[in-house]
Amino acid sequence: ESDPHQRHSAFFQLSIQTNTMKITLLAITLACSNAFAPVSVSRTTSLSMGAGNMEPVDRTMNGIDDNLGYEAFDPTAGENPAVARNNQGGVWVQQRARPRRNRKSAGVRAMVRENIVTPSNFIYPLFIHDEDFCQDISSMPGCQRHSLPSMLNEVGEALELGVKAFVLFPKVDDALKTNLACEAYNPEGIVHRSIRMIKEKYPEAIVCTDVALDPYSDQGHDGVVEDGVILNDVTVNQLCKQAVSQARAGADIVAPSDMQDGRVKAIRDALDSEGFTNVSILSYTAKYASAYYGPFRDALDSHPGFGDKKTYQQDPANGREALIEAALDAAEGADMLMVKPGMPYLDIIRRLKDNSDLPIAAYHVSGEYAMLKAAVEKGWLDEKAVVLETLTCFKRAGADIILTYYAKQAAKWIKEDGLY
Repeated sequence: ESDPHQRHSAFFQLSIQTNTMKITLLAITLACSNAFAPVSVSRTTSLSMGAGNMEPVDRTMNGIDDNLGYEAFDPTAGENPAVARNNQGGVWVQQRARPRRNRKSAGVRAMVRENIVTPSNFIYPLFIHDEDFCQDISSMPGCQRHSLPSMLNEVGEALELGVKAFVLFPKVDDALKTNLACEAYNPEGIVHRSIRMIKEKYPEAIVCTDVALDPYSDQGHDGVVEDGVILNDVTVNQLCKQAVSQARAGADIVAPSDMQDGRVKAIRDALDSEGFTNVSILSYTAKYASAYYGPFRDALDSHPGFGDKKTYQQDPANGREALIEAALDAAEGADMLMVKPGMPYLDIIRRLKDNSDLPIAAYHVSGEYAMLKAAVEKGWLDEKAVVLETLTCFKRAGADIILTYYAKQAAKWIKEDGLY
């Protein structure tokens, strides 16, 4: 990999060079790229009309330093003044291109805004369990393991706010977990019953399912284990059963998150052979062996029983490797490609966007969510402002789809602000 600073610079260069835009517009496009990020209080005071000091300012700036008691530098003086004077005698920076003209009012900013986030961009992850109560997830404030009636209520409320898609993650009873994870394709399992409940009450909802064995494994891994090794092909065999069973229950999209080689092709062939040619595959294409997943594993009680997941999930140090995975997934029949985690991997989102014609998804994962919540609880961040800025950054980087635990709340904020 190249130097991180070089990658960072390259990322922003790529982000503005679409539609044969000229390099000379760099400053303007960057200034207008953020759909929701608010200016700080100090910037609001200095830039907005009708706020802060209301006394007129003498644009000539003559005599303002006469009583300082020391000699101040005059930018308008000398043979090579830094600041000129206009026809009215006011100080004048002789610059024709002024990017601030495209930021001068809310109306102008909205007119030239490059990226807009709407609730239809979201997939809302929901944790479910087979209990008659909801249980708070301590490491993810605001999130719960939902009972199935509560899940239905949550889906209904989110739909009213414009969120159309949902992905289900089950907390499975330990007694049902085995190394072969056969519960993953039980037609009466919690996910399958949940799919049917949602589709019956809300047929317009898009139901996405996780295809992986870890919630059902007594080993806590995404695949079948033998002597400490995750067996790729045996795991893919089980994943095909899981995906077909979810499609039979009514899933609209299956999302293999296991990172086993060849699983997209096998799942596509399995679905097609059973007549589910319209069921989409959202592949976890670039899923990294990240430290940001801890709260999610708390929610599912699915921490690895031994070791880690580095033999099948990607190395966080690698970027080009994601392009290999993307090319394979596209060739094998994936309909959408996902990057996970999200914020620390914006460069990967951009790489995939620039190298694939398929829609790109970003997963705003549990660790990212938990960090924002912790900072908000400390009073260090404005939750609404930082969340909407974060979601806009995903869109700006190239994500068409955003999986976020903030989906319902963000949709509410967007609606309240009249942005949707």
